[in-house]
Amino acid sequence: MRSTFMGLETSKRGLYTQQTALYTTGHNIGNANTPGYSRQRVNMQATSGFPGVGMNAGTMPGFLGTGVEAGSIQRIRDSFVDHQFRSESTKLGYWESRSNAIAQMEDVIGEPSEYGLQQSMSDFWQSLQTLAANPENGGARAVVVERGAAVADSFNYIFKSVSEIKGNLGDEIDFGTKTINSLLSQIGELNKQIATVEPNGYLPNDLYDARDGLLDQLSSLVPIETSYEPTGGRAPAIAEGTVTIKFKTSGESITVLQKNEVSQLSVDGKVDEGPMPDPMTGFTFSGGPANGQELSVNDMVKSGEMKSLVDSYGYNTPTGVKGLYPDMMARLDKMANEFANAFNEVHENGTDLKGAAGEPFFVTSNPPSNPPNNKFTASNIAVNEAIRKDSNLLAASTSPENNAEVGNGQNAKLLSDVFFAKLDGLDGSSVQSFYAQTIGQLGVEGQQAIKMTDSSGALLLSVSNRRDSISSVSLDEEMTDMIRFQQAYNASARMITVMDEALDKIINGMGTVGR
Repeated sequence: MRSTFMGLETSKRGLYTQQTALYTTGHNIGNANTPGYSRQRVNMQATSGFPGVGMNAGTMPGFLGTGVEAGSIQRIRDSFVDHQFRSESTKLGYWESRSNAIAQMEDVIGEPSEYGLQQSMSDFWQSLQTLAANPENGGARAVVVERGAAVADSFNYIFKSVSEIKGNLGDEIDFGTKTINSLLSQIGELNKQIATVEPNGYLPNDLYDARDGLLDQLSSLVPIETSYEPTGGRAPAIAEGTVTIKFKTSGESITVLQKNEVSQLSVDGKVDEGPMPDPMTGFTFSGGPANGQELSVNDMVKSGEMKSLVDSYGYNTPTGVKGLYPDMMARLDKMANEFANAFNEVHENGTDLKGAAGEPFFVTSNPPSNPPNNKFTASNIAVNEAIRKDSNLLAASTSPENNAEVGNGQNAKLLSDVFFAKLDGLDGSSVQSFYAQTIGQLGVEGQQAIKMTDSSGALLLSVSNRRDSISSVSLDEEMTDMIRFQQAYNASARMITVMDEALDKIINGMGTVGR
């Protein structure tokens, strides 16, 4: 037989459940502007009917409902959309970093401009044309020497600036490595806390949100794969468990976090505090599930900010060093070397104003640090100091052995022709066209990076909006829920009042007939 007070218990459950729903709604409203917060809902479920199932259970026509209870408080999240978001975030991280690296290089080279290397070479060529017409003019000679020095200085400046930015990229790689290690450690700590809470039958929704926020940050740095392991105990069926993180590679993915066991990343096996190698070859993991494993740069997937930084900074390959900045520095070195040697060859075959054979016009600065064979680079090219002190040493004339007059200016014309001569070391291109090709290629890569950044950003925004439509807090919706739960709460309270009046009649009114 059912209890006389059964109706009170049924209404009390309804009161408590609607109250829990109101508390959850208030929690959602309070976190409407909290970054990374996922709205929560109460999963209401009917309690077991009366009578219960069993050999000694009473018989009656059907079950009598006993009310409602809050089965769980669950956050609203779509794992598929999260996967899409992190995938697009990884792509955007790569192209944003790539675009920034190219933009910095373009700022340094500064072409086209009135002060770049191209303008310096144009001014140098023009001064040689003027000298050819006035070979004995001291002012024209001085201008040629200074314009030549300006070309050398332009090479030096560009190379030094590019090298400094490359060093900054190395610092960014070092900082990114530390950031990855920090994120992995934080996620591992959250795994530990979640594994403590879930087996007791609870859903740590706020811990899930914190972990997902860290995963979002990590995905912008490196491409990752995630999977989840149940924590056991009395964990609810909808509990997420601990996350396992793998770094995607061109081959088999590398597990870097499992439960609370975390692997730490270092560049080329060096400790984080150590200097950046130049160039780098990869990363090494220490501790945790990936202890001792290496991640070669060539195995890294072309995605994520770290891969972009490595591609810009430079890395070793079986065929040599590759990378945005090493490639540019190599092209500048090749251009400086071929131009200086070709110019010197013509200059040394000429005659100065005193009738002597020409000395090398370009020399290398800081001889102790020069490469073998006195090879010119963009960082060491300079004008012969003797010629800078005495412009009469400038070999503007052809040799008297060719029945030419001293100071005839014909060699100055030959020197100006060097700018347009096809040089074998520049793949058959002239200095001018080789440099134009270099600038053009950089511009094309910059445009591609900008387009891919815009495209990836638009896709990420679309996925982010879709995720927000699922997980973010809508104040209008919460206000509607608040009124709905409030009315249900009031109805349950009214039901208790009704049951109280009925019981009052039974208790205080029965058995009083005839008195």
